[in-house]
Amino acid sequence: MEWLNYHHLLYFWMVAREGSIAQASRQLLLAQPTITGQIRALENTLGEKLFTRSGRNLVLTEVGRLVYRYANEIFSLGRELTDVLKGRPAGRPVRLVVGVSDGLPKLIAYRLLQPALTLPEPVQITCHEDHPERLLAELATFGLDLVLTDAPVGPLVRVRAFSHLLGSSGVSLFGASPLAAKYRKSFPASLDGAPFLLPVENATLRRSLEQWFEAQRIRPRVVGEFQDSALLKTFGQAGVGIFAAPTVIEKDLRRQYGVSVLGRTESVIERFYAISVERRLKHPAVVAIAESARDQLFQQAR
Repeated sequence: MEWLNYHHLLYFWMVAREGSIAQASRQLLLAQPTITGQIRALENTLGEKLFTRSGRNLVLTEVGRLVYRYANEIFSLGRELTDVLKGRPAGRPVRLVVGVSDGLPKLIAYRLLQPALTLPEPVQITCHEDHPERLLAELATFGLDLVLTDAPVGPLVRVRAFSHLLGSSGVSLFGASPLAAKYRKSFPASLDGAPFLLPVENATLRRSLEQWFEAQRIRPRVVGEFQDSALLKTFGQAGVGIFAAPTVIEKDLRRQYGVSVLGRTESVIERFYAISVERRLKHPAVVAIAESARDQLFQQAR
């Protein structure tokens, strides 16, 4: 049986945490060549490179990020063990590392994740926001426990992952009060020529809205395109244009941004997914997220 040398792992972990061999050597009171040699020994054991160089900086490889995550868990458990043996409470929360698609409304992400924070056992959530493709790549290397997005895993994605439908919602159209009052009458025909704030072209909601516009023979005047959903809503709050968002968070949006609803449609449906490497969800926080979404959050949209 091949055993992992935990001294080697500790030196790697310190370098990754401190950001340089020089800083790690000061913390460990060891010479830099010693630490370098120990990391090379670990790489030889694992058969993978853990660092690459970018100028003068050391950057973790994809495998390096995976090893660092496990090392964090290992040494956190070690600290917890010594605390317990010394009679101190461990108080170690369950960790949940979530990738949030950059097109997902922030209020939806919050409402989905909120149940994880109400479990009897404390949960520490770490959120990463990025393009879905990069999040799925991170999920595949176990850098994430879960990805929240508005589209299932596509057939061309080379990642073994499972899409768990959390729920769906129709769409409401919002605007600052003067805009809402102006375009509410004769909705949706009134939207022809109206100023609109839209997600960027590759976004799921953008494609659905454009199909709806076409079906309704509406040609809106696009005054802004946004990758960040929160920034889009901030422009909408300022009265720059009309924007669309899931009806399920309608009350939250009205309260947070002070905007008004000028119409709703069930012809545009937003669907939300939890993507994991597990066919059956097991992480207690992820199970709580899925159950609450299906039984409570999206029941409101029906």
